[in-house]
Amino acid sequence: MRTIPWSWYEDPEVARRERDRIFMRSWQYAGRTAELTAPGSYVATQVGGLPVVLTRDRDDTLRAFANVCRHRGAIVARGAGERGTLQCPYHAWTYGLDGCLRGAPRTRDDPGFDTDGLGLVPMAAGTWGPFVFVNPDAGAEPLEQALGDLPAVVAAHGLDVGALVFHHRVEYEIRANWKIALENYLECYHCQLNHPGLVSLIDDRRLALEADALRASQFNPVHADHELPAGAIPRGQFHLLFPSLKFNAQPGLPNLSIGPVWPVAPDRCRGFLDYFFAPDAPEEWIAEFLAFDDQVGAEDTALVEGAQAGAGSGLVPEGRLLAHDEQLIAHFQRWVREQLAQRPARSRSAQQPA
Repeated sequence: MRTIPWSWYEDPEVARRERDRIFMRSWQYAGRTAELTAPGSYVATQVGGLPVVLTRDRDDTLRAFANVCRHRGAIVARGAGERGTLQCPYHAWTYGLDGCLRGAPRTRDDPGFDTDGLGLVPMAAGTWGPFVFVNPDAGAEPLEQALGDLPAVVAAHGLDVGALVFHHRVEYEIRANWKIALENYLECYHCQLNHPGLVSLIDDRRLALEADALRASQFNPVHADHELPAGAIPRGQFHLLFPSLKFNAQPGLPNLSIGPVWPVAPDRCRGFLDYFFAPDAPEEWIAEFLAFDDQVGAEDTALVEGAQAGAGSGLVPEGRLLAHDEQLIAHFQRWVREQLAQRPARSRSAQQPA
């Protein structure tokens, strides 16, 4: 089975099409509901590499907007806080938490100025448990349709996302195309050779793979002779929700790391992971867990950056995939092909903001 062309890992034109046809159209993880602390709060975030601001209006409605001033394009909001309005630091254009333009200095001197249609550009927003998702396409299908059976699958494998407590966020950057980073995530063919610590815990020979709609999943059982603490989950679950959300629950006490990956250049991507644990998880166990996770992550980063150096060199046109072990990569690449073959969406400049 042939891979997608390796030129897609370094071609700026392909990167532009991916932004327009994938990341501008897809539901993506944006953060936690708890970050919006009360009605009248906001948080600035990234969605597919795009600047986004989430708000809870005074009526307690969750909203999402392009975090871009309608005047000269400056970023409006930074960080998080509680306030009644958002004010652009460039020229003090001020927006309500409902996105409407409330005021702009000196516009009374411009007889043709009209605030109508100059609000922040809206995006679609939705939640799953403690998680906030955003789709830059304000007219997108409901989040529930994109999630599909993922919430049910997660719960069926023993994880109650609502019972976990946020611990911390880790941000990272990888010198590789975003697709290479995710394709490494979608297979454990490389595990025996490159992750000795991981394969001492999980039995990769009994790894179960599932692909359904926008979900690609791996289920990792621990070795039969491995002792887990009381109350532990014996089988890990690792899901990719297209385009780029990683959802990781390792075997052991209830745990979760969740976060997106997005392109910043054809040969570079960024991402973050939000870590959650059971409220009574011992700090010593959490420290050991995080050290283990960091080690696996460092091993994967080296592999992914090496793959980018070769695939992005232009010396070989494409690769091959194994029908079983790399079936999730094939599922992902088929989806990428389908998205890039679609007609371009209307430019946002042609859409009427709130």
